[in-house]
Amino acid sequence: MLNYEVDRAVVASLVPSGTTLDSFAGKTFVSMVGFQFLDTHVLGIPVPFHRNFDEVNLRFYVRRAAADGPRRGVVFVKQIVPRVAIAWIARWLYNENYVALPITHHDEMGYTEQPRVGYEWRHSGRAHHLAVRATGSPYLPAHDSEESFITEHYWGYVRQRDGATLEYRVEHPRWRVWHASEVEFECDVASMYGAELVAYLAGPPASAFLAEGSEVTVRRGRVVVH
Repeated sequence: MLNYEVDRAVVASLVPSGTTLDSFAGKTFVSMVGFQFLDTHVLGIPVPFHRNFDEVNLRFYVRRAAADGPRRGVVFVKQIVPRVAIAWIARWLYNENYVALPITHHDEMGYTEQPRVGYEWRHSGRAHHLAVRATGSPYLPAHDSEESFITEHYWGYVRQRDGATLEYRVEHPRWRVWHASEVEFECDVASMYGAELVAYLAGPPASAFLAEGSEVTVRRGRVVVH
């Protein structure tokens, strides 16, 4: 997870109705995230040849007031997966901005004391990649830490074609994280995510770490704002 501080105005137009931008210590973040889906089921059914695959996404953070308290959530700018069928299903179920591009991962976990974990994808005839080198032992971050802010958003929000907002719940335990001693990010940001983000993603991230991951359940969405 590579986390970049941005001006609120950069993502303000992407905020779904009924939600507001979330921040940590007065800072607004976008995150470049790479991870592996393993043993994936859609609506409880495993899809042949589509159970294990990589994803890279760019996301930012929002919250919505609800009767049971504020719900902290994620909005995806774009999600990259390697197969057209996966992108189609995600667009059909949630109207998320999924695109299908060739993508692979590199994972040294368990083979070296400072493992490198990275993801590479191809777009417009060139390679793009993000990676971190983990250091030390994994730890459970404090509840009031930036790591917890980034990893503990348990709702997803998506603007629908008619302007409504879809809300879905994401369930997983708290994740342990590793510090990142080295960070790599090479990307044609303008062509992938828009020119307005180039200046913010060009430099080093405000923070970077590797999260352990876990079993995750993504619930069916429901419209909360028309």
